[in-house]
Amino acid sequence: MKLNAPLFPIAICLMAGIGFGKNLESWTIVMVVLLPLLLVTALVGKWPRIQTTGILGCVVLFGMMLGKGNPNRDDGRWMPEVVYQKIHRAKLNALDLREKLLKEETRWNVNEEAQGVIAAMTLGDKSLLDKDVKNTYRKVGVAHILALSGLHLTIIYAVITMALGWWRSLMLKQVITILSIWAFAFMVGLSPSVVRSSVMISIYALLSLGYREKMSVNTLAFTAIIMLVVNPRSLYNVGFQLSFAAVLAILVLNPLFSKVIPLHVLQRHRWLRFWWGLTTVSVSAQVGTAPLVAYYFGTFSTYFLLSNYIVVPLASAILYLTLACLMTSWWIGLQAWLVALLGCIVGTMNWILEVIGALPKSCVEGINLSTLQLYLIYILIGSLVVLLSLWINSKYVKQLTEV
Repeated sequence: MKLNAPLFPIAICLMAGIGFGKNLESWTIVMVVLLPLLLVTALVGKWPRIQTTGILGCVVLFGMMLGKGNPNRDDGRWMPEVVYQKIHRAKLNALDLREKLLKEETRWNVNEEAQGVIAAMTLGDKSLLDKDVKNTYRKVGVAHILALSGLHLTIIYAVITMALGWWRSLMLKQVITILSIWAFAFMVGLSPSVVRSSVMISIYALLSLGYREKMSVNTLAFTAIIMLVVNPRSLYNVGFQLSFAAVLAILVLNPLFSKVIPLHVLQRHRWLRFWWGLTTVSVSAQVGTAPLVAYYFGTFSTYFLLSNYIVVPLASAILYLTLACLMTSWWIGLQAWLVALLGCIVGTMNWILEVIGALPKSCVEGINLSTLQLYLIYILIGSLVVLLSLWINSKYVKQLTEV
């Protein structure tokens, strides 16, 4: 299987270096090794494989320096104090705007459970979430819907793109879109999943100006490098790990799963194409994140696929309706109708998930994985992915030749 992502091994080496550097006592030994290695790497241009190995070694050592952190700071961020303060001030101003929007949502005539779900899904505020509702979402494997992620920002990107469709200047459209995405990211607190999605969508928007591949493993790796250089301690954030594991699994596995059903069959049946696309994305994300969820939380949701069939379409409708409710605050009658529809959809989604959670063996609990077992599981998954890619690609080639 060929990933065609030269930045991917660099991102892996950077993560490994940060992990090693966590227990590093001094930079001296790193500098003693790094400087000669840089010199040797620069001089062995005639041997590209040796040079590549040297570059990856330098990245590991650089990651160790990042993992050790700046001795003048306690948060591990490598950025000037002035820049950090400006970003922090902008974040506080954006959070003030979020509080105003939350107050607007609390004035809507919906029950407390629905209000908590709406606030979490749209503005990233989980303080209003009912404990039983949160446990139900976790139990059925759709807790990611309550955390702002790529789905939410993709919808925002689509809405802004449609709103600016009349503008001829593609460059200005993408600049406005990127600024809007980051304004939302600041407003919801710059969580790792939101930052990851914002960086990837920003890269996607910039690459759309040319003819390069927009969403790839290379883009994900570049996003990881940026986030880890800015804040190396993001590597130890569970949200960061789950977010990147899910997207990596989708980018690697989804193209393979999509080839299981012949392309001409999917093109003929629109609903089958939608159903199969939702299935492949859900299974891919679950394969990528299930070991981490079992490692950190000791659970596995057996009906995750059924839950995603229900939640993903309804969640998209909820996000669009919430945006429509906020934009029609000047028209009380229309807003009241939209709010009633929104509350009905959220209530229906919560009820369906409660029914799924009440099914027998809906959640396996008490799983206890060691770190070594976690690594071995991912090695096994990687090996199976390689074998699956060889089998599916050979089958796909046969189908094309027969057609």
